[in-house]
Amino acid sequence: MGQKINPLGFRLGTTQNHHSFWFAQPKNYSEGLEEDKKIRNCIKNYIQKNRKKGSNRKIESDTSSEVITHIEIQKEIDMIHVIIHIGFPNLLKKKGAIDELEKDLQKEVNSVNQRLNIAIEKVKEPYKEPNILAEYIAFQLKNRVSFRKAMKKAIELTKKADIRGVKVKIAGRLAGKEIARAECIKKGRLPLQTIRAKIDYCCYPIRTIYGILGVKIWIFVDKE
Repeated sequence: MGQKINPLGFRLGTTQNHHSFWFAQPKNYSEGLEEDKKIRNCIKNYIQKNRKKGSNRKIESDTSSEVITHIEIQKEIDMIHVIIHIGFPNLLKKKGAIDELEKDLQKEVNSVNQRLNIAIEKVKEPYKEPNILAEYIAFQLKNRVSFRKAMKKAIELTKKADIRGVKVKIAGRLAGKEIARAECIKKGRLPLQTIRAKIDYCCYPIRTIYGILGVKIWIFVDKE
């Protein structure tokens, strides 16, 4: 049997960094971890709730719009810093959006002594991020586009970014077939066993009328 490991956790401390920075006593660690999860879920729910609906917009303004690559949380004694790394921050740049998001987060945190500070950072190369490519594939599949065509188009989008290899794998009831199967497309190099190779990875579920499909994307960015 093959022993699988998450590519991000495998490289933690070498080419991948932690997304949460804080200290807690062992008895309070679970509370801090649960608080981080509430903060991340609240931000994602806010963006999904306020995302504009429409199917006639361009790729750059719709399928990749408001896709969060990752959220960094830094906790101090009296302050919680939340840094949202996002592909195209159109919604969060609107007037009053950050204040509204802070109010929602304050309700989730329920801490009187800690203040919230939210910062938005735009990803320089959006199509280098696997979450954005997975969102694009999800958008295409929901619009009844062939899964093979969606996978090939997602790999073509990576040409806009400086990467050395990409692999896209999709599994489930593809094209509405009764038996689930997996399809995979790979381009370039992908040294998964090399720890110093910087590889980004994401696992993204897609809800379709035939059931839930799973998309996995590996991107070989560079070798450090």
